[in-house]
Amino acid sequence: MSEPGKRPLIIVESPTKAKTISRFMKAKYQVKASLGHVRDLPKSTLGVDVERDFEPRYINIRGKAAVINDLKEAAKDAPAVYLATDPDREGEAISWHLCSILGIDPKEAKRVTFHEITERAVKEAFSHPSPINLRLVDAQQARRILDRLVGYSLSPLLWHKIRRGLSAGRVQSAALRLIVQRESEIASFKPEEYWTLDARLLGKGGEVKARYYGQGSEKADLKSKAEVDEVVKAVAGGPFKVSSVVPKERRKSPPFPFTTSTMQQEAARKLGFPVRRTMSVAQTLYEGVELGGEGYIGLITYMRTDSTRVSPVAISEAREFVKKAYGPEYLGVPRQEKPRPGEQGAHEAVRPTSVVRTPEDVKKFLKPEQYKLYKLIWDRFVSSQMAPAVYDTVSVDIVSGSHTFRATGSKLKFPGFTRVYEEGQDNPSEDDREMVPLEVGEALQLLSLEPAQHFTEPPPRYTEASLVKALEENGIGRPSTYAPIIATLFEREYSERDGRRIRPTSLGVLTDTLLAQNFPSVVDLKFTALMEKKLDAIEEGEADWVEVLREFWGPFKAQVDRAEEQVGRLKLEDEPTGEVCDKCGRPMVVKYGRFGKFLACSGYPECKNTKPLLEKTGAVCPKCGGDIVARRGKGGRTFYGCANYPSCDFVSWRRPVPGLHCPKCGAFLVEAGGRTKAYRCANPSCEYHTQNLKNVEK
Repeated sequence: MSEPGKRPLIIVESPTKAKTISRFMKAKYQVKASLGHVRDLPKSTLGVDVERDFEPRYINIRGKAAVINDLKEAAKDAPAVYLATDPDREGEAISWHLCSILGIDPKEAKRVTFHEITERAVKEAFSHPSPINLRLVDAQQARRILDRLVGYSLSPLLWHKIRRGLSAGRVQSAALRLIVQRESEIASFKPEEYWTLDARLLGKGGEVKARYYGQGSEKADLKSKAEVDEVVKAVAGGPFKVSSVVPKERRKSPPFPFTTSTMQQEAARKLGFPVRRTMSVAQTLYEGVELGGEGYIGLITYMRTDSTRVSPVAISEAREFVKKAYGPEYLGVPRQEKPRPGEQGAHEAVRPTSVVRTPEDVKKFLKPEQYKLYKLIWDRFVSSQMAPAVYDTVSVDIVSGSHTFRATGSKLKFPGFTRVYEEGQDNPSEDDREMVPLEVGEALQLLSLEPAQHFTEPPPRYTEASLVKALEENGIGRPSTYAPIIATLFEREYSERDGRRIRPTSLGVLTDTLLAQNFPSVVDLKFTALMEKKLDAIEEGEADWVEVLREFWGPFKAQVDRAEEQVGRLKLEDEPTGEVCDKCGRPMVVKYGRFGKFLACSGYPECKNTKPLLEKTGAVCPKCGGDIVARRGKGGRTFYGCANYPSCDFVSWRRPVPGLHCPKCGAFLVEAGGRTKAYRCANPSCEYHTQNLKNVEK
């Protein structure tokens, strides 16, 4: 028993998490927040003694003195100190550093972990405290030191060889390689011509459209107009007859609950959230939201996970909910995804802490972005316990002479999980349409033949969603690192957004070239993935963290020394703009400075004229008539504002559609909507929106 008036101390990372836990633990405990890390490597020096087995030199983080003193004062008289930081490597390291500051032996610490901040989970965790997991600490420490060695070795090299202010990171450089490689594939792509030939036909039940398949049952691709003309000539006179009708039933299973990666991808597709925003909002839902009289409640489980595993209690609750809300016929067979290569599986999937707490029930307590993400997580989890969707499909072959045309169609027979949720796609294709009934032997009337020329397209640039998927597939980074990796590439101006797509800047390409030529292991995807596996091995107690660092450092240091001697200074080519200097008439070019890109006269140093870089969109401001230009906000997100800022404050988060104007007020239109193309007026006082552009002025 604790002394009267003295309460055990619980330390968490954030004030919100502290409020939520305080509610469960009543007044029996005092709960304080460390506000994240309290110690780290110094910023001004390497902070790692390579000669002494990579011994780190940690210091108290600047600005944390008041927090640290408060924690020391609270711990001094507390009968017990519980460390309740997040249940991962980073959280374990924070607790370990707190032990150092508070004078607690890590082997005797009271460490508590929980994957959801609910009363049941928290009280259960406090009934089974444990010592600090030093293997987790070693894995986090190895990553931190590894990244410090790479960053503090390569960044000065980039300053010497390209320009000051640049940085390179171990995982960040591998991610940049993906983006640059994709751009190279696009640049070298040679489009190939191909054709399609559709036949519009009329049967007893109505019109049907069939696409050319080939000769008999042999599929044949049409690669030129001459080949199309040959088919058209052969079938133009008909007759057309149905040769086979093949009905089938197709079942589509629901997706598994979210991992960090799939949550980030789906939030990007469906909500338009950048990865960093998704994680920020998810953090608030995990730590707790005030639900009126209920107080602070954690709405979702821990949001950094690579597993789709779900606890039996949560599955049971979800299945009971589905049965009551939608009927027993909507209840699916419980499924468990097989562990994927490299999956750690320490945490559950990202799911609601209680499906009974529906999105509509809590909507009035949530900010709009919190509601959208919570609904996405809730829908995905509930749907994962539901029955498959069932479709009646039909494939019809129609022949004219020796040539075959094929028509396909589908009809939803039973919605199953799609009543709640359907997964988004980066490049959605048209769904099969329901088809008119046709019978074998039925004669069809030819209405028209519609040939169309096409060209193969290069692979698309990455979106944030598809880049996260590529990082995961290549084993680069972990759930906790995807968001900072992408954000860093934008902040360092190694990449930029083109609409929702990501492309490398000339600075990014040059940096990648230098790294690829001189530090192949740093940008090599397989090597980066191997290092992640070694960090996992440290966590599992199967590898020694000092030995892992030693194996990396020797060859890497030799590469750094060689590059310093042999690589000359690289010139970042100026980007032409088409503008001329208003002082001397010479061309203006894009240059990189301390605060990003800007326009400068190519006649420097004779002419030192500079201007802000404004990317014109071709749209006109509805408030003042100025040019609408693309700008970049925090985190690299692009928005569109008036060039006359600050005298005009017009802003739009959506890209203007070139040449399209609102028929009601004349302002420009912006894209709105996801899979379904829609457009709306950029003027906030005008409510015009449409999906049909036929009547829109150009």
